[in-house]
Parts: sequence; C-alpha cells; structure tokens
Amino acid sequence: MEFLRLGIGGRRITVASDLICMEAGGFHLSHKWELTSDWRAQSLRIEKHDAKGARALLLERDGSGWRIDGEPRPDLDGAEEPDLSVTPFCNTLIMRRVPIEEGGSVTVDVAYIDGADLSVVRSRQRYEFKKPGLYRYIDLGVAEGFEADLQVDDEKLVINYQHLFERVKA
Repeated sequence: MEFLRLGIGGRRITVASDLICMEAGGFHLSHKWELTSDWRAQSLRIEKHDAKGARALLLERDGSGWRIDGEPRPDLDGAEEPDLSVTPFCNTLIMRRVPIEEGGSVTVDVAYIDGADLSVVRSRQRYEFKKPGLYRYIDLGVAEGFEADLQVDDEKLVINYQHLFERVKA
C-alpha cells in the first residue's frame, strides 16, 4: 500500500511517498524525488525500516551518471532514470518520453533499485505506446522476459500495472 504526494510547480516537481510492503518479511519505505519540470529525476532519497533496523540511500544525478550516497557509480553512467521496484511511479518518467503514435517506443537503461534490499544495478527496459492511456512494459534486464500492460491517466501516472499495482481511491 502506497500513499504518494505529487507537487508540480515552477521549475521543479517533488514527489513524496510512504509505503508498506509485505514482501521480504515486510517493511516501511519512504521515498522522496526531486525532478526537473520535464520530469527528469535529479535525486531520490529512500529510507527503509524493517525488523533489522533502518537504512537510507541517496541517488543523485551527476551529469550523465549517478552518485549513490555521495560516491560515483560509473556502472550507472548513461542510465536514464531510477527505477524503484516497489512503486509504479518511476514508470511515469519514461512513459512521458514515448512517442504518442502507432509503433512508438523507447528503450532505456535505468538505475534499478530493489526496494527489499536497496541494492542498485543497471537494467534495461522498453516501453511501447499501445493506445491513449495504455502502454506495454518489457523488461530486458534484471527481470528479463517480464512484460505487463500499464493503464495510465493524463499525466502518465499508473492506474493499473498488470500483475503488480492498482490505484485505489483514498
């Protein structure tokens, strides 16, 4: 269950979210995003609490690469955006770049963050435009072979992520 707050104003977009996840023994995770006005992540701060204690991670854009907790990660150079496994929000960042036309698609490398253990690896994904409000996600990396349809609203925020997430009204 996730509660996400989105702030759009001026030259930046902010996102703050809290979620409870039942996988990996259960945990509480907070994530805060700073985005540019064109929906590109500049930073992502994650705090995780579980039975083992608390842990934090800070991912920051550094030119065409990324720093994690202040340390450069050259293996992530060229990765377009972060992809945090436990939220559908991060899919919005890439879907906003997919051409809205028959056959429109975008293939990107991402900094994939496993919400259960906060590990970060490079991964590859493809998003395909199917029709207004519907995209296809194809994992070409960490979960190669996984595919799902994503139903979205006008802002490209996920309403339904086949197999994984569904928006509910508060």
